[in-house]
Amino acid sequence: MRQIVLDTETTGLDPQQGHKVIEIGCVEIIDRKLTGAHYQCYLDPERDIDAGAEEVHGISREFLTGKPRFYQIESEFLSFIEGAELIIHNAPFDVGFLDSELGQTSSPIASIKGRCEVLDSLVMAKQKHPGQRNSLDALCRRYDVDNTQRTLHGALLDAEILADVYLAMTSGQRNLELTTAATGSRITAEIIKSEAFDRHLPLIIVRASEDEEAAHSESLAVINDKSMAGCLWIALDRQNK
Repeated sequence: MRQIVLDTETTGLDPQQGHKVIEIGCVEIIDRKLTGAHYQCYLDPERDIDAGAEEVHGISREFLTGKPRFYQIESEFLSFIEGAELIIHNAPFDVGFLDSELGQTSSPIASIKGRCEVLDSLVMAKQKHPGQRNSLDALCRRYDVDNTQRTLHGALLDAEILADVYLAMTSGQRNLELTTAATGSRITAEIIKSEAFDRHLPLIIVRASEDEEAAHSESLAVINDKSMAGCLWIALDRQNK
């Protein structure tokens, strides 16, 4: 299954008032694995950026001067998302802006939803956590996703963060509770999702001490004496020597 996590930055809040997309960021997930493939571009909106919007994303009109227009990147953008399920936080906002951009070109595509299925991760989060805050930052705190680089919004950065949040939010049970037989004490361990493990954490190998190996051998010997069929682990160990 191919999914694209997508985010945009814009000049303001409403495309009906002439506001435009100024950044598109996408990251690819295949079979719940981040592939490392991504798409990102800045766009010249040919208009001013609302002060409030610039405070959020930090992208200035001067920086965007000379960048491509939407119609110039339309084909490569649509090719990247072709056939994928789009994962977008507050999808109506981003889809509304992209549809507005498509409507101003000669594209035969009238709507992003005509090209891709769209999954709104904000709707999903509200269903899973009703009555709670479900902004991207709030979900990062809830699912222990590192967003320390997010001092300002950025389409590609937010798409990368949302990808981690989505994988955590859809990974199933996150806590594992174990009770030791000897003491009855409860241990709670956080399950680390395999996607984060594969990309960020080294594999730690803890080897048994000599005392632990001796205790293990004694336990196997007891099992071997009391079992009519003997201890399978001892038999396998002998075969491998």
